[in-house]
Amino acid sequence: MRLAGKVAIVTGGSKGIGRAISLAFAREGADVVVAARTESSLREAASEIEAIGRRSLAVVTDLSDPGQSLAMVDRTLEKFGKVDVLVNNSGAEGPTANVADMDVEAWNQVLAVNLTGAMLCAKHVLKKSMIPCQSGIIINISSGMGRRGAGLRSPYSASKWGVIGFTQSLAWEVGRYGIRVNCIVPGPVEGDRIERVLRERSKVLGMAFEELMESTKARSPLGRLVKPEEVAALAVFLASEESSGITGQAINCSAGIYMN
Repeated sequence: MRLAGKVAIVTGGSKGIGRAISLAFAREGADVVVAARTESSLREAASEIEAIGRRSLAVVTDLSDPGQSLAMVDRTLEKFGKVDVLVNNSGAEGPTANVADMDVEAWNQVLAVNLTGAMLCAKHVLKKSMIPCQSGIIINISSGMGRRGAGLRSPYSASKWGVIGFTQSLAWEVGRYGIRVNCIVPGPVEGDRIERVLRERSKVLGMAFEELMESTKARSPLGRLVKPEEVAALAVFLASEESSGITGQAINCSAGIYMN
């Protein structure tokens, strides 16, 4: 198993990409801390991890509250004593709106979770575990909208561009400690989130949801959306020694929609 003996934190770890990553890590031998806002789904994810035979901890965490990221890390260290891998996966979808009509509170909420939340989680695991241990892996989850801006999604796009820049900056800072930092850039991923986003977009644009979904799939050379398990497989690779020479990279997993 590629992650045997490792302790991982996965934010947004109870649904979608985060859940797939949490379960993939457990199958590879890691104990997994799952953090998100909804306790019921966290408990379900933790139970699935334990059914695989690994230890888990479910921590209700709202990353828009700066104090809660620190509490999450402290609880992890109390139970497991270290953090080997951090996956910054939590993400707020944000509004579908023109900048001219943007609500500043909605804008700030997206950046607080998607960008500042990722920074704070990294800060606390670095200071309390990874730097003292002189080892660790941080994987940030960006988005194809961090490669190419999209109308009506400016706060989300801006935050995900920021995640890529944050990844590169942090990789320079912590490489001397043996810590690697990389970023996964998913395209549209199968599941409830993309359906919510496209339904909202279809309303604003006056298009049928089905038409918008088909046009999204048609942007891919593979003619489909990405599966959460495909993103999880890349996360396992980046968390393992198989990627020991890779840091500071933003790697697409988009069924070919993004090729830069």
